[in-house]
Amino acid sequence: MSNAFAFRHAWREGKKTWRRVGLYMGSITLGVAALVAINSFRTNILTSIQAESRNLLGADLEVHNNSSLPEEITITLDSLETTGILVSYVTSVATMAVAPGTEFSRLVQVKAIEGGFPFYGEIGTEPASAWDAFPSGQLAVVDPAVTVELDVGVGDTILINNFPLTIAGVITTSPGEISLRGAIGPRVFIAARHLASMNLIQLGSLAHYQAYLKIGEPDAVQAVIDHMRPDFRRLDIGYDTVAERVNNLTEAVTNMTRFLGLVGLVALLLGGVGVASAIHVFIKERLDTVAVLRCIGATQRTVFTAYVLQATALGLGGALAGVMLGVVVQQILPGILGGFIPVDVGTSIDWWMVAVGLLLGVWVAGIFAVLPLLAIRDIPPLRALRRAFEPTKTRLGAPRIVAFVGLAASVVAISVWQAPRPDIGLAFAVAISFTTGMLWLTALLLIKLTKRFFPKRAQYVIRQGVANLFRPQNQTVSVTIALGFGAFLVGTIYVVQRNILDRFDISSDITQPNLTAFDIQPDQRDSVVNLFANAGANVNLTPLIPSRMTHINGRPVLDVLNDSTGARVPRWALMREYRHTYRDSIGPSERLLEGDWWDTNGGTESRDADVARISIEQDLAGVLQVEMGDHITWTVQGIPIETQIASIREVNWARLNLNFFVVFEPGSINHLPHSTIAMARVEDPIQRATIQRDLVRGFKNVSVVDLTLIQDAVNRIVGKVTLAIRFMALFSIGSGILVLVGAIATSRFHRIRESVLLKTIGASKRQLRQIFMTEYATLGSL
Repeated sequence: MSNAFAFRHAWREGKKTWRRVGLYMGSITLGVAALVAINSFRTNILTSIQAESRNLLGADLEVHNNSSLPEEITITLDSLETTGILVSYVTSVATMAVAPGTEFSRLVQVKAIEGGFPFYGEIGTEPASAWDAFPSGQLAVVDPAVTVELDVGVGDTILINNFPLTIAGVITTSPGEISLRGAIGPRVFIAARHLASMNLIQLGSLAHYQAYLKIGEPDAVQAVIDHMRPDFRRLDIGYDTVAERVNNLTEAVTNMTRFLGLVGLVALLLGGVGVASAIHVFIKERLDTVAVLRCIGATQRTVFTAYVLQATALGLGGALAGVMLGVVVQQILPGILGGFIPVDVGTSIDWWMVAVGLLLGVWVAGIFAVLPLLAIRDIPPLRALRRAFEPTKTRLGAPRIVAFVGLAASVVAISVWQAPRPDIGLAFAVAISFTTGMLWLTALLLIKLTKRFFPKRAQYVIRQGVANLFRPQNQTVSVTIALGFGAFLVGTIYVVQRNILDRFDISSDITQPNLTAFDIQPDQRDSVVNLFANAGANVNLTPLIPSRMTHINGRPVLDVLNDSTGARVPRWALMREYRHTYRDSIGPSERLLEGDWWDTNGGTESRDADVARISIEQDLAGVLQVEMGDHITWTVQGIPIETQIASIREVNWARLNLNFFVVFEPGSINHLPHSTIAMARVEDPIQRATIQRDLVRGFKNVSVVDLTLIQDAVNRIVGKVTLAIRFMALFSIGSGILVLVGAIATSRFHRIRESVLLKTIGASKRQLRQIFMTEYATLGSL
């Protein structure tokens, strides 16, 4: 018979087949929809990022430092201004804002602006004139959270370190700003000339200094960077460009969407499993038809081609529906993930991804259908005469081996394509294969166990329901895989969400503080302690000493930085500003790995009297390439401090404790200039608010953080993430439901015949329901 017969036979059989296998094509639809939606969404984000690249930074170049910019840098910036380059300075300080009318207080980020920042993009305010007006008076423009939490509005006055500011407007839009960024510390914009009068910058203040430059063309930007780079490296000054900001954001968005795509990919693969299961049952019912076709002259290739064409056509139909659904879902995703994206995301159709979605749908349907369809090759013409006493034997053979290899390679290739990195994609493919294999083995084990331990003395309906698990044309394998994948996805999502929330949950841990006051000066310590004590709260005080590293084992850090032999020590570890503390006991989020703490008789056996002992965090020790007994020299406001490593600690940075890279032995740096952080646990929210109010009233420089606000912010962030994951998981769960329903529908005719026979011999509708409930309750439970 010719190939034309294969097409005609596929068309005739397909008109009936789609009703029975069509539900499985719905799984392909959901899988393709998930991939098209998330990948098109990623394309739109990246397009928007490129279109608004300069708005993300607000300038062509940002120069930043945690202390005031050195004189060498400011001189260079002044000289650049004479060439026509625009420069704007922004100083950011974390402090408290108080509303005198309501007596509410809130930690805010004061941003003192000098110059025309932002140079690109516009900051929208209400009223619209507020941004242009605030530099000329004693005014402020604030984030909406400030007005909400202080219960103030435009025209009202707020106090920052007892300095009055009138709210000129509220920010409505801000280029390059992520909405969740201000959840902990909303912004208050003021003119830089007020900063000195406010007296905000003191030892221990959380300040950040930035200079923004409007230069012009990328070549000119690079020329400025090349000119200033030696000073940047020598003085450890950070800088950021539009290209770097775009690259970082692009990488973050790509990773996020690819991980979400992996969740959606499960739907497509689950649809493939459903197709394989449906084709397997369908082919069993077509064995006699195939045998007759063989008897009248049809070759193995012709019959095989006919049924492959059916599967491919159904895959194409499912993929087409999936593409259309994916385009619709694409319109919804910006609303779900908009809080993480600092650009306005378009919703244009990515036609390349549409084509890829169609190809994936057809390929997955075809490659998963090949294995069960290979059974057709083993059907001899005499099957039509001998089917009653000669079962068909399945051979392994080269075609099946090739099909298995092709299927495995396809799963790996699609996973690697969708994953953020090839190793993640490979691990994902292995994990999915392992999960599928375990579910498949579980189903086979269930079939064997129900045969071996059949409940012969149970009620008839139970015996019949259990027998359905291993009878011909059972759905045990397909239903177990469908339900198992659904439980796997839902369980994984909730476990991950719960683990993340538990790490930051301070409400259920009575040992963790939930109120923190920082920037406390030495002459204020006793008064702050008394204030907490009068409120019935026990307070823990932690000194905070800023310093920089100067030598490692006698070598200047610049020599270590420029050493090209062996492993390089990262610049950030050598040139950053560290904040140290000293204490006599190890913290609750720390674990000692090497050495002994100072409250024991151990420690470093031999050390000079003027060398302070320190405990260093294990990751930092690895980065600095230091070990027990090594020396590190620090400078604190020009005072050199020689130290020796006495212990190495593991630190759980995820816990909301005050963690440090380096902890000093008590008595070694107590005399140095420092500020103090006070932490306490106060259960009553009203009492927490009262303490914050009294601290701000009595100590203008002290800032207070209610850590429950941080937990709320984390909960909102985690809630957004899990909402996105759940949304994508709905496609996989929907695929599982369709596979489950399809498993029932595929053998519907067999069930109808069985039900008619049972009713003929006296079975009631109630008994039939009990039989099916027994079968599916067993499958669902396992």
